[in-house]
Amino acid sequence: MKNTLSFIIQTTEVTTENWLSSPGVIGTIVLIFIVVFLGLFIFIKRLNIYADLLTKNTKDLTEEEFERRLVNLDKEEVDKILELRRQGFQVTQKQAELTKISSKNSGFIKKIINPKNPLFDEKARSTIKIKISEELKQIVIWYIGASAFWLIFGTLVGQYLGMKFIWPEMDTSSWLSFGRLRPVHTNTVFWGWASLAMIGLGHYVICRTSNREIVSYAWSKIAFWLINLSVFLGNLFLMAGVNNGGGEYREYIWPIMALFAIGIIITFFNFYKTVAMRKISEIYISNWFILASLVWTIILTIIGYFPSYQDGLGETVIQGYYMHQGVGMWFMTFTLGLVYYFLPSSLNKPIYSYSLGVLAFWTQMLFYTLIGTHHFVFSPLPWWLQTVAIVFSAGMFIPVFAGTTNFLMTMRGSWNHISKSYVLPFFLVGVVFYFVGSVQGSFQAFRFTNYLWHFTDFNVAHSHMTMYGIITFLMWACVYALLPKITGKEPPQYLVGSHFWLAFIGLIAYMVSLMAGGTLKGLSWIEGNPFIESVILMENYWVWRAVGGSLMFISHLIFGYNFYLMIRKKKPVGTLLRNYSQSEL
Repeated sequence: MKNTLSFIIQTTEVTTENWLSSPGVIGTIVLIFIVVFLGLFIFIKRLNIYADLLTKNTKDLTEEEFERRLVNLDKEEVDKILELRRQGFQVTQKQAELTKISSKNSGFIKKIINPKNPLFDEKARSTIKIKISEELKQIVIWYIGASAFWLIFGTLVGQYLGMKFIWPEMDTSSWLSFGRLRPVHTNTVFWGWASLAMIGLGHYVICRTSNREIVSYAWSKIAFWLINLSVFLGNLFLMAGVNNGGGEYREYIWPIMALFAIGIIITFFNFYKTVAMRKISEIYISNWFILASLVWTIILTIIGYFPSYQDGLGETVIQGYYMHQGVGMWFMTFTLGLVYYFLPSSLNKPIYSYSLGVLAFWTQMLFYTLIGTHHFVFSPLPWWLQTVAIVFSAGMFIPVFAGTTNFLMTMRGSWNHISKSYVLPFFLVGVVFYFVGSVQGSFQAFRFTNYLWHFTDFNVAHSHMTMYGIITFLMWACVYALLPKITGKEPPQYLVGSHFWLAFIGLIAYMVSLMAGGTLKGLSWIEGNPFIESVILMENYWVWRAVGGSLMFISHLIFGYNFYLMIRKKKPVGTLLRNYSQSEL
């Protein structure tokens, strides 16, 4: 009976009728509107700055006009004005007797700030310099600098691939073919950009939360060179046509990936020993996430490259496990650990709820490890295994809601920071995309939405919603929150703002165009239309993909320049004076 029921379910014909009534589709549309609302919210908050500046300029002009008129008054008019002012001051004094505010210089109080309402905090900005060891600062800058390079290189390749959708005959070189460059793009931004940025920022978090230096900066440098070498050699081999086969995100051959794995193992022992030798009793929640992500990634690399079960359906199961664990247990888990430190420290307040953090941690460990098979719904894999993946995908609502609530409640009462700098907007976009991207992924695991969107361009939109909207925006938030404090140099806000808006608008254009086009492509396949029709209908959507990608790539160039401004060393005056003789001086 059970087998018969499974057969009936699997052979039920899927049609395009009433596809808009599917819960997964409805939920995805609502999530897109949340992202659009977020953009409008940040835009309005930033617009208030310019309104305030305009009001201030108008006020300054009015005061200048008043001063000019005051100079031209005769003695009688001045005496009359002073008498009226004296009388008015006496009345005000009687009404304010209960307050009894005194001033040493008998001046007027221009503004009283209520500290219980941070919505009206002063908007004065200051850069606080944090004193750390030169070794730690060097390691952080090394890792973030290398990650910025790989971000620009990896997305340059991605930009080139996006242009190929419009002009497929751009080149004839086998080294530049789509099949070779696509894994170069994905592996570079995975292992080069995101991984190095996370580890670099992780060094700082581990040090600060352990109240001691990293056990061995020599180990940190060895791991740095191993990971960079693996990315460089891996890309070289991929462009030459040497790869691991059909495993997505594991195209690097095993000797090259072994370099990355050794770097991760060294990093884990370095971090673990630092936490174990900490000078405080507590282990902060950030360290839970960071150490867990390193442990899972070491296990993941071994399983993903162990050869004995890499045949047939066994390879398919391992691919689903590897692909989703890489995103969820490495990038997402590590990044959440960083956010639990940098978000509250940027706002100068504690995390809203430590208990919610613990709940999010353990439910993430429970549910995320069993959802990889939702990439292979309706495949020859066992039906029960697919169902488990779908159920556990729905279970991911728990850590996502817990984490999002914790972060947003931490931000509560500090929305004025949006108009102070772009650190909070980067955090806010990353946190909202954490909710939107994760929930949308759970919706996409449902059988109908999976049948509609899988193998279409919608998957590309979803991957950018998560890896870019969540991981990359949160990395940028942490970088902009940290580097100015350890170097004492801050990039101009208009450059940081340009970076933010180009990246955000580019992502929206990229994401929405591929979601819409991918949906139409999926409907075309379900209706049984010729495959070439689904290719033709994507033409305009691929143009918008290229437009969005171009905006994002430009923002990466600005980020690279901002990074340079935050770390550059100015020439001391003494070095300039040595070019002149004493007589010339």
